[in-house]
Amino acid sequence: MTITVQFWSYFKDHTQCATTSLELPDGTTLGEAHTAVIDQFPALGDMRHSTLKAVGVDYQPDDFPLNDGDEISLFPPVQGG
Repeated sequence: MTITVQFWSYFKDHTQCATTSLELPDGTTLGEAHTAVIDQFPALGDMRHSTLKAVGVDYQPDDFPLNDGDEISLFPPVQGG
C-alpha cells in the first residue's frame, strides 16, 4: 500500500521536505509507519516519543491500522506561550 506523510513545523526543516510517500505492507500500523519514516529520516529519531501523529484529520494511537491511500501527518510537540 502507498501512504503519504506530511511533515509540519520544524519537521520540514529536519526532513528538508513537506511530504513524502511510503510503500508499506498491507496491515501496517501507524507506529510501524512512523518507524519507517524515522528509518528514512534519522533526524526525527530523537523526537520519536514526543511526535504527534494523525491519520487524516484525527490523532490516532500507534496501533491504528493504515489503509492504502491514507495521509498521515507528523507534528512536533505543541508549545505555547
